Amino acid sequence: MKSKFPLLRKTQLAFSAAFALLLVAGVVSYRNNENQARTEESVTHTQEVLAALAGVLSDETDAVNARRGYFITSDSLFLSKFETSAAAAYADLARVRQLTADNAPQQRRLDALDPLIARRLRLVTQLIDSQGNHSSSVAVQVSTTLEGEELQDRVRDLLAEIVGAERALLQRRIANARASTRLATFTMLLGTSLALGLLGAVFYLLQREITQRARAEEALRASEVKFRGILESAPDAMVIMDARGRIALVNAETERLFGYRRDELVGQTVEILVPERFRRGHSHQRQEYTAHPRTRPMDQGLDLRGLRKDASEFPAEISLSPLESAEGILVTSAIRDISVRRKAEAHLLKKMEELKRSNEELAQFAYIASHDLQEPLRMVASYTQLLSKRYKGKLDSDADEFISFAVDGASRMQRLIQDLLAYSRAGTNGQALRETSSEDALKEALTNLRATMEESGAVVTHDSLPAITTDGTQLAQVFQNLVGNAIKYRGPEVPRVHVSATKNGGEEWIFSVRDNGLGIDPQYFERIFILFQRLHGRKEFKGTGIGLAICKKIVERLGGRIWVESQPEKGSTFYFALPERDGK
Repeated sequence: MKSKFPLLRKTQLAFSAAFALLLVAGVVSYRNNENQARTEESVTHTQEVLAALAGVLSDETDAVNARRGYFITSDSLFLSKFETSAAAAYADLARVRQLTADNAPQQRRLDALDPLIARRLRLVTQLIDSQGNHSSSVAVQVSTTLEGEELQDRVRDLLAEIVGAERALLQRRIANARASTRLATFTMLLGTSLALGLLGAVFYLLQREITQRARAEEALRASEVKFRGILESAPDAMVIMDARGRIALVNAETERLFGYRRDELVGQTVEILVPERFRRGHSHQRQEYTAHPRTRPMDQGLDLRGLRKDASEFPAEISLSPLESAEGILVTSAIRDISVRRKAEAHLLKKMEELKRSNEELAQFAYIASHDLQEPLRMVASYTQLLSKRYKGKLDSDADEFISFAVDGASRMQRLIQDLLAYSRAGTNGQALRETSSEDALKEALTNLRATMEESGAVVTHDSLPAITTDGTQLAQVFQNLVGNAIKYRGPEVPRVHVSATKNGGEEWIFSVRDNGLGIDPQYFERIFILFQRLHGRKEFKGTGIGLAICKKIVERLGGRIWVESQPEKGSTFYFALPERDGK
């Protein structure tokens, strides 16, 4: 989900963070309120302590004043006031002790204060008692009074210390309350600001996502329109089905090919387009395909059949392509009717068989004709040569010329028939292809041309030549014809021929036979490879012009090609390429 909905995840995290910040701020505010309540309680408590202390101090003062009034006036009313004030002072002191029960330092101060107050009150009681005892000396009264004043000072000092401690405690509590309030206020402001910032960012992201989604939806609608346009313009029937094999979408060609309307196909299983006898197997194969979807192109050699609405069948080729969508895997099928192609293939196969039979018959006819013509031609040639020997010079000059024409014609006819026989055999009498040394094939050709080379003084050189898988005998014949032509069609210089071979991209070997001969005009490059085509007269160069045609036929039989590069008076280079084959 994270990879598919990153914005949703970010939004959830942002809202969670904002909620957490607000929660922290709320907790801090709640705790601050609690601290405030506790502080208020502490302040109230401290104020009660201070009030009780003030009561102690006031009652103690009242008791002292009542004592003095009694000493001066001996009025019993002051004595009653003294007793009331002393009792109130003890009561207030007990109240202070109760209120400061959780304050150990104050309790220690109260422990020190209690005996002082008790002693002072006893002194006052003694003074009161001595007031009625005139036998007591003035010195004792004075001493006792002085001691009472000292005790009073100590009591007041302790009370002042207790009050000061309470007031200091009150100031600390007020300061803590203020600090807590400031922290709570800062935390609230910070949390609220961060939360508002996060919510603003989320709002921005949502706005951007809404805009992007709107654009994406618009692009999707445009893409869908384009897809449907492409689907409708497809030359093949296009059927899109879901993982259950239900047809989801078809194009116009599907309606035309199968004869159904769209509403008749959409929602149906695709087996409605398959002949009954193939449906079970097709359903099983479809389930296997949807479990492991993959692209399957057409022309897989499968014998597939389609079923039209009118129950007619047709041979078909089908390609399959998986397509991911929000609803899951969809499968796009392109269906092509190959009835016309099958008929064309059958017709072509029939014509090829007829052509093969015709070629075999033609080759057989050429072989038989050339072979059967040899005997009567040899007879004609023999008797015309006999006439030429026996009657040359005994008849008139016309007769000698006629006999010479007959002998020459018979000889040329014999060479033509032999060349024709060689040409017919070039494509049929080849041997099985095997690994052959092309250098050995060249040496065999040069051995056959030894007399021609000695007569012309020709020099034939070659580079290192490869071992290839081919017909060694026919390769030697190609070398012999090309080198022989290079020597035959020489210029005034000594013929020089060089043979080499190079590898062409790892797919074929290209052999070249380069000479320094007469050269060939580029306009005749195609003509020279045609049967019995010559560029020179018979008086200039002997031969029938069949050698290059035989080379072309042999090279093509071996799966190669042959061509020439040349300029008049600049020599020629004949090239032939043979494929690189596995020697097995």
